Amino acid sequence: MTDRSLADRARKILARISRADTPLGELSPFDWELGLRLSRRARLIARLAHQARRQGVVEKLPAVVENQLEGAIAVTDHRTRQVMWELDRIAWALEDEEVPVIALKGCAYAMTGLPNAPGRFFADVDLLVPEAALGSVEQTLAARGWQSTKLSPYDQHYYRAWTHELPPMVHRERGVEVDVHHSILPRTSRLKPDSELLLAEARPVDGSRFKVLSPVDMVLHTMTHLFYDSEIADALRDLVDVDDMLRHFGAEEPGFWERLVPRAERLDLARPMFYGLRYAQRILGTPIPHPTLSAARRSAPAAPILWLMDRLVPRALMQDHPDCPSRVSALCRWLLFVRSHWIRMPPLLLARHLSYKFYVRYLQDRLRRRKAR
Repeated sequence: MTDRSLADRARKILARISRADTPLGELSPFDWELGLRLSRRARLIARLAHQARRQGVVEKLPAVVENQLEGAIAVTDHRTRQVMWELDRIAWALEDEEVPVIALKGCAYAMTGLPNAPGRFFADVDLLVPEAALGSVEQTLAARGWQSTKLSPYDQHYYRAWTHELPPMVHRERGVEVDVHHSILPRTSRLKPDSELLLAEARPVDGSRFKVLSPVDMVLHTMTHLFYDSEIADALRDLVDVDDMLRHFGAEEPGFWERLVPRAERLDLARPMFYGLRYAQRILGTPIPHPTLSAARRSAPAAPILWLMDRLVPRALMQDHPDCPSRVSALCRWLLFVRSHWIRMPPLLLARHLSYKFYVRYLQDRLRRRKAR
């Protein structure tokens, strides 16, 4: 097979095994061999394992495949226990703080038992609190053993003045990172979602000190994180989250589809919502009602930008074939990396920030060269 046909094969297999409705029993041994390699790099292998369990095909697979799937589940289950314990300790630390604390992303999925929770690997604990309570929450956590990671004065200022979160915190006895946010996008972002609106509709979790975002807001946050707060590259897992939640809430949450577009417009998140719906349907076959798609098109970008995004996003989201990395895909990822900075900061502030980072890296390189002599 040519490099191009191998790359096309890899993208098709990865998209196929990432879909919630794919019958895994129909995969060939070649599909499994390549699918395992791709899903591991995309951080989806444990999700694939749970999907195989639900479909009752694990016992029918070769032993080497079964072992890899079961091992992936063991790893993610262990990480989930770590994160749930960290949340328990945070709840204890903040028990006297009379402020709402919203669990975000993976923590929220696990606490509410969403379909995308099993097999999802947790990178950290993400929380949302009112901006006015940031100082109090930080002081309380610090008094109970959580410490800010070591950062330069510039990076400390960067987090506190320009981003949407405190510098990352880690408890001195454990290694789970805790990110405390006051918004879902940086202060300098072009989009300005009102956190008070998110907090107002947050829902309590039974038996927990924490709340989670409403179903519509949870989906919008995931879409926003993917398309406006990340570099998109190799972030298929986040699009899979979008697909799983749209399927689940669309069937289980009354009025979900009717509320999605108006809520996105009110929160100033209509553009990431448009991208989320478009690429979830195109790549993962997400069933979306036609009226919702039609209403979302009001938020589409100009035709040339949409043409470009349609060529960049799928190539950047999907993993390359492990044996033949693509220069075209690398270029797509680089262009979206540039875009992620462009939409995150105003031009002058971005130029200042990148100039400083370039200067620091230049000095570090010079210091390393001197030490190597």
